[in-house]
Amino acid sequence: MAEPRKPAPQGKGPARKPAAGQPAPARKAAPPATGKAVAPRKPAGEVGTPEPAGYQSLIEPRGALSDLFAPVGGFGVTLSNMFRPTVTEQYPSEKVPAKPRYHGRHQLNRYADGLEKCIGCELCAWACPADAIYVEGADNTPDNQRSPGERYGSVYQINYLRCIFCGLCIEACPTRALTMTNEYELAGPTRAGMIWEKQDLLAPLRSGMLQAPHPMVEGTTDTDYYRGEVTGSTPAQVAWVTEHRPDDPTLPGGAGLDAANVPGPTAAVMAATVAAASKQGTR
Repeated sequence: MAEPRKPAPQGKGPARKPAAGQPAPARKAAPPATGKAVAPRKPAGEVGTPEPAGYQSLIEPRGALSDLFAPVGGFGVTLSNMFRPTVTEQYPSEKVPAKPRYHGRHQLNRYADGLEKCIGCELCAWACPADAIYVEGADNTPDNQRSPGERYGSVYQINYLRCIFCGLCIEACPTRALTMTNEYELAGPTRAGMIWEKQDLLAPLRSGMLQAPHPMVEGTTDTDYYRGEVTGSTPAQVAWVTEHRPDDPTLPGGAGLDAANVPGPTAAVMAATVAAASKQGTR
């Protein structure tokens, strides 16, 4: 036989509804609060709160006339430009030069004797927030000295589909090898054509430079190059290039700088694409 169910202890279990016709049980009054009474405090930024004693605002109070025209004061720039003539730049028929500090296409610079400034440290790639730069470093050898010191950048790529032209890469470069030019016309027919290689980014050779590789200036270190103490190539460097590359166009009496400064394949295709687009858009 089943045992009788025990009644639930008082104060526990679900509350029972009173039967029909019976009054509801009275609730117990809450015990009085104990402790120190704290008065409510106004928020610090509430409107109408008086300033503390000794406070003096640095903002000059506005007069009645200023209060009257305050609602339309924000439209001052708009109203002043409504009556000025509209200036439309006729691009690409008329190309306005960019500002001197404009962040355009990158450039890998050279020293005065022709050696490359890039040392393959990859700091620019680490600083790039868009992961647009890829660098591989390699060791310099006596027969393949491309930069002062021990290392040079053997592979250097910039993906201009990712680049946001923020300039953090040039800030991270310890040798000022990477800078940004004022060139902003970048276009290509393919995605692969927007990835510039090292040959596309190298600065053109100038007068007094020899095409790398060649030895450093005799009696100098990489620190002398970094300080700008090398001002050009020397006869010993010219003799080394003549011995190893007698047909080099940068040698005295060679084919000249025009033959040496051949743009890379990506840069050449992009230049042709931009030129064709500019010709088509010219009025």
